[in-house]
Amino acid sequence: MKSSWKTILLWVLPILLIGFFIWQASFASMPADNVKNSANTRLTYGRFLEYLHEGKVDRVDLFDGGKTAIVELGDDPDTLSGQMSRFQRARVDLPGTTPQLIDELYQENVDFDVHPARNTGAVWGLIGNLIFPVFLLLGLFFLFRRSSNVPGGPGQAMNFGKSRARFQMEAKTGVMFDDVAGVEEAKEELQEVVTFLKKPERFTAVGAQIPKGVLLVGPPGTGKTLLAKAIAGEAGVPFFSISGSEFVEMFVGVGASRVRDLFKKAKENAPCIIFIDEIDAVGRQRGAGIGGGNDEREQTLNQLLTEMDGFEGNTGIIIIAATNRPDVLDSALLRPGRFDRQVTVDAPDIKGRRAVLEVHARDKKLAEAISLEAIARRTPGFTGADLANLLNEAAILTARRRKEAITMVEIDDAVDRVIAGMEGTPLVDSKSKRLIAYHEVGHAIVGTLIREHDPVQKVTLIPRGQAKGLTWFTPSEDQALISRSQLMARMAGALGGRAAEYVVFGDAEVTTGAGNDLQQVTAMARQMVTRFGMSDLGPLSLESQQGEVFLGRDLMTRSDYSEEIAARIDAQVRELIQHAYEEAIRIVRDHRIAIDRLVELLVEKETIDGEEFRQILAEYTVIPEKERFVPQI
Repeated sequence: MKSSWKTILLWVLPILLIGFFIWQASFASMPADNVKNSANTRLTYGRFLEYLHEGKVDRVDLFDGGKTAIVELGDDPDTLSGQMSRFQRARVDLPGTTPQLIDELYQENVDFDVHPARNTGAVWGLIGNLIFPVFLLLGLFFLFRRSSNVPGGPGQAMNFGKSRARFQMEAKTGVMFDDVAGVEEAKEELQEVVTFLKKPERFTAVGAQIPKGVLLVGPPGTGKTLLAKAIAGEAGVPFFSISGSEFVEMFVGVGASRVRDLFKKAKENAPCIIFIDEIDAVGRQRGAGIGGGNDEREQTLNQLLTEMDGFEGNTGIIIIAATNRPDVLDSALLRPGRFDRQVTVDAPDIKGRRAVLEVHARDKKLAEAISLEAIARRTPGFTGADLANLLNEAAILTARRRKEAITMVEIDDAVDRVIAGMEGTPLVDSKSKRLIAYHEVGHAIVGTLIREHDPVQKVTLIPRGQAKGLTWFTPSEDQALISRSQLMARMAGALGGRAAEYVVFGDAEVTTGAGNDLQQVTAMARQMVTRFGMSDLGPLSLESQQGEVFLGRDLMTRSDYSEEIAARIDAQVRELIQHAYEEAIRIVRDHRIAIDRLVELLVEKETIDGEEFRQILAEYTVIPEKERFVPQI
């Protein structure tokens, strides 16, 4: 309430001052204006002189520098009725300056007064010159006041060098270690960090030192930030959280100043935790740009390195950082003494996915027939964020269909939507629909009849995303290692659709539907030759395993092999793909009758699940039992 009254006074006071100046200027000139505006008739200069010489003029007021006179006449000689009116005023326009008029007024004993010209332009100029500075000062006052009362807000015009980290004396994130599932190894590492903070004497008694930094590394969505929230909730110590991008500004030196301010606040509240999310925004390799680096980012990184492990040290401060691009981080940042531990937070296995599903299913209403084990088995490669999104999509579909609980139908539809996209309009019965049916059945039958291939889970003609039809395969278990026979089986299965088009419709009728399949097969075959040593070239790694090109480091690298080896690589890739394609064509030709029946059923029902598909195919041939892959090490 007090602040509102202050604001009102700050705005009203200048307005009152301006009004006072205007009133003073107008009041000072009010009597003269009243006299000047009281004349109701005009009088010529010649008649005025006649009245003056006849003694009929009682008073004269001169205005406008002697150019205008207001004359008071004792008698009105022009009154037709013959009556006299006292104090008749008349306005006279004088012919310029007339000094002799003053002498005549003296001689006739007439009272006169000279009124100087009023300079209203100067008054208004003064007022105009006052208005702009007053409002400018008021604007600056409110700007500074806002910058001082709103920490971290956009009005901090004078606080560029201050840290923008969110500080919590007791972090209440609402997340504990029990709420994090699927990353048990990472949880054990981080629980040890929490124990360091709570009971440091247990470790210092045997000479152990508290780690200075922990780097969480893993793909997006695996739970790195969630783990940091759990640490904050469990540790019970002051917690600073900031993103790497919040250090860097367009002004050189601001980021380094913010780093100094952050660690200064952290030392005042030690022991504490500093969490830096997406540290690759500020911790990229120095001098990696072509034509020079980013001075502001590099200065910020240098200051961060000094604060983490410099002459002063940072006793009692544990830094936790997260990134999904550890390959671009500066080597000085990763060394022990700065980040003593690197914790890999990878996509969960089947047990981890089940645990994640149990966590996210707590607030979901599931039907009794729901099997979290089946969902976990069907979602290999899903991260924690993907599984949370999956159950949320299933809940949305359940509400849309006005059901009371989530069933496996909604789960299946949600999996399809997350992987392939939204469901499209069903295809009408036409040649195009039958061609797509043969294409999808070709994938399914080749994958089913090759022992090393993953079992088929569903075949559908319902469009999703860019695909007009889909064939789902579900691996029997998570595979950390893949054999050459499995890779060849996957290549043959991916080419099953093109093989079916070729066998059924002929070479002239093959379509562009296999475009994505061919890209996958080509990439797989090239990796077999250049990275895995699964070709006649022998056990050679001809291409380094790296992710995206890092400007300045990878852009100008030379090829790892000669042109002759490049030609042999192309030949080996073509040979592997041709072998897989011929195997797919053989399977399709040998089982044409079964394919025709499955296509008719698929066109009619639009979706066939894996178990029904295998039952129908078993009527025509023997389906090989899928063997469990046991790698030999």
